[in-house]
Amino acid sequence: MLEKILIANRGEIALRILRACREMGIATVAVHSEADRDLKHVRLADESVCIGPASSTESYLNVPAIISAAEVTDSGAIHPGYGFLSENADFAERVESSGFAFVGPRAETIQLMGDKVSAKNAMIAAGVPCVPGSEGALGEDPEENLRLAAEIGYPVIVKASGGGGGRGMRVVHTEGALLSAIALTRTEARQAFANDALYMEKYLEHPRHVEFQVLADTHGNAVCLGERDCSMQRRHQKVIEEAPAPGITAEQRAAMIERLNRACLEIGYRGAGTFEFLFENGRFFFMEMNTRIQVEHPITEEVTGVDLVREQIRIAAGEALSFSQSDVRIQGHAIECRINAEDPVRFYPSPGTVTQYHAPGGPGIRMDTHLYNGYTVPPYYDSMIAKLIAYGPTREIAIARMRGALGEIVIDGIHTNIPLHIDLMKDANFQQGGTNIHYLEKRLKTGA
Repeated sequence: MLEKILIANRGEIALRILRACREMGIATVAVHSEADRDLKHVRLADESVCIGPASSTESYLNVPAIISAAEVTDSGAIHPGYGFLSENADFAERVESSGFAFVGPRAETIQLMGDKVSAKNAMIAAGVPCVPGSEGALGEDPEENLRLAAEIGYPVIVKASGGGGGRGMRVVHTEGALLSAIALTRTEARQAFANDALYMEKYLEHPRHVEFQVLADTHGNAVCLGERDCSMQRRHQKVIEEAPAPGITAEQRAAMIERLNRACLEIGYRGAGTFEFLFENGRFFFMEMNTRIQVEHPITEEVTGVDLVREQIRIAAGEALSFSQSDVRIQGHAIECRINAEDPVRFYPSPGTVTQYHAPGGPGIRMDTHLYNGYTVPPYYDSMIAKLIAYGPTREIAIARMRGALGEIVIDGIHTNIPLHIDLMKDANFQQGGTNIHYLEKRLKTGA
């Protein structure tokens, strides 16, 4: 087993990794920016190293500084968490070429699944259902692109191969708008991602976002821990997630589990990963794979009893998975609300000092956060400050527990989006289950 792990991240996920390491008897190193000296995990880690100023470019994205910190602390591995460098193939390669274990997939796998075109081709080869669209990158021939769009059927969506997070994509409803959309998206992709390759797919108008959690080791084993519904989104960013996804049948789940386990083995996957799908009219369509731990991993942990971060670390140490697919049992229901430091109406960031903090409690309640009384939320990073998870034997009980927990939270000194979550837990359509990815945006626009 690894003796010391450097945590190359911040906030709640860094604290989550630290706690897993402590449970496993592994020493920890916290790297941090000058603005993050007072983070809870920095205070609790066995060692800490400041790697640069507040700017993430000069700290959490500073590869030489992170590698140097690992060297001077004699760390055995680096855990990237999510965000920042977690899906950077060059970073993963640099970590392993420097003699450290990377708690994540191999660099070539990150590169394969990070490019939308190569990822889609790999999934087609593995028998995973994909959205109808171009088989590779779009060419420069206007007539060929017009023919392809007509064959797919409007509306279509033009996407940047290297894009993500809702950037580098345009929906096209008519033939007359296609060529200009391709040109604009190509320019945007070149500027934003240094990669102007595009692809085209059928645009699904009322889909849900359903994703599957997988784990794979280096001994030829892969398991799927079921699915999560992440359809409650604002500007392509998830707001609420739940597991299992409402309305997915046991037969649909079993068929996808078999396909995705096979896909993991065919691409040589290692570690934790998530296959993301659009789900419409009873059919799954592959979107992308996230080659890291997800923000919403706790709800899968709640319904399966599997510690995903612990398994990540064991796999990085070269150990085999501690269980097989036949051992996986999905029981009960879990919901996660992402708590952000932001105005709940205008959604502007709300950094500042937390003058009073009180966590909720009770049966089935879990709060993953780095907050404490007197902590100052800096203005330099993502606004998520906590994840509130409610578990219950049924979806109805999980929702009821979440409503109670949201009413108990005290976070004074800054604004948060807790009022939005309270409102959504009372929403009749959410309570029914199965809302699509456009539901929250439309709801906010209409004020309904």
